Amino acid sequence: MFDFAGFLDLPLIWYGLIGIAIILYVILDGFGLGMGILFPFAPTDQCRDRMMNSIAPVWDSNETWLVLGGGGLFAAFPLAYSVLMPALYIPIIIMLLGIIFRGVSFEFRFKAQGRSRKIWDTTFHVGSLTAALMQGMIIGAYVQGFAVEGRSFAGGAFDWLNAYSVMTGVAVVCGYALLGATWLVMKTDGETQEWARKSAAYVMWYVAVFMGLVSVSMPMMNPDISSLWFSYPNYLMLMPVPLLTAILFFVLWFDLQKDREIRPFFLSIGIFLMGYLGIGISLWPWLVPFAISIRDAAAAPTSQSLLLVGIAIMLPLMLAYIGYCYYVFRGKVSHEPYY
Repeated sequence: MFDFAGFLDLPLIWYGLIGIAIILYVILDGFGLGMGILFPFAPTDQCRDRMMNSIAPVWDSNETWLVLGGGGLFAAFPLAYSVLMPALYIPIIIMLLGIIFRGVSFEFRFKAQGRSRKIWDTTFHVGSLTAALMQGMIIGAYVQGFAVEGRSFAGGAFDWLNAYSVMTGVAVVCGYALLGATWLVMKTDGETQEWARKSAAYVMWYVAVFMGLVSVSMPMMNPDISSLWFSYPNYLMLMPVPLLTAILFFVLWFDLQKDREIRPFFLSIGIFLMGYLGIGISLWPWLVPFAISIRDAAAAPTSQSLLLVGIAIMLPLMLAYIGYCYYVFRGKVSHEPYY
């Protein structure tokens, strides 16, 4: 039998796979959550119907990546999982309840009429907003680190709840709203598209401010992060990250002024990728920040290599299926129900 454990850097590979699963979830479910955040502010019911139709064929496959990220963490890095879950039980449960509530509202809205549809519109918005806010608060708690003693979480049930995590929660809400607005610019036309373009141009500045706050605060919270970003020659090698982020914001603003339809969505994805890359660089090589590294948390090499065989088969199939769905349902959508 081929010895994967001796040939491959399995902890690094699994760290990359979990990271890919998380960013795919953030991008693919992020624009759906962002659309839900913007939902009650749409100018007409017909616009809201277009918004729903734009994600109806693809929304329920996006949570696949959340399952892969959580399941991969449990299987490949059980020590990190055993520390992170007790620290984040409450926000994760609230997030999952928001996702479930959003999914139920999505299904029932297509069958509802009149006043009951208004109720489901509201619950769809509340579920999306709750899930996005909790995801942002989880990120805020994560980058601050956790109290760890030995191999266990040593903090309290509400350590995740503080001013910084609330700030990152609002930041993610704004970021998802930007993704959702640029998605609608690409997928709709007429009144809905014009409203979505104005929404994107408005919320973009909030995203820029919050990214700046996070970029400044992380080095202030930890001297190792400060040394990483601002010591010579590191800052020369890392300078392209903030520069490219600023360029993406400028091009996005320009495209929104020039009525571009497709590129703003991919520029928004690029902005998220830059933020994600910045956090990843700052926290490397910690899986539980400042306490447990990816190698300390890794499962046995034989376990990781066996799991890698399964993911090598399933991941391409998942990507091909989701890519095919987006290809089939490409183009503009109307307000007429077809779900």
